[in-house]
Amino acid sequence: MDIASEIIGYTGADIEKAENGKEALEKYLINKENYYDLIIMDIRMPIMNGYEATEKIRNSGRDDSETVPIIAMTADAFSDDIRKTKEAGMNAHITKPFDINKLMSVMNEMIK
Repeated sequence: MDIASEIIGYTGADIEKAENGKEALEKYLINKENYYDLIIMDIRMPIMNGYEATEKIRNSGRDDSETVPIIAMTADAFSDDIRKTKEAGMNAHITKPFDINKLMSVMNEMIK
């Protein structure tokens, strides 16, 4: 999280971090709709994993719950892992260690 935040921060983007999936969900819910342009969701987090947090975001009933782009960031790179991220409602899948150019390309694609 720290490495990705630092690299993305070089773009001038405002970044908020969450230590776990529950905190990520809470941050999403307490902010106004369309507050986040993009969410990068780690899969393996304590308290609530990235799959659960994404499913709860997608099922929250907010106007932006189905449109906010969510990118999975995980060391899990098998096709079954990619399928699980899609089933949870994530829009893209980036593997760790991540390729900076690929991350920026996916982020640009999601935000346009």
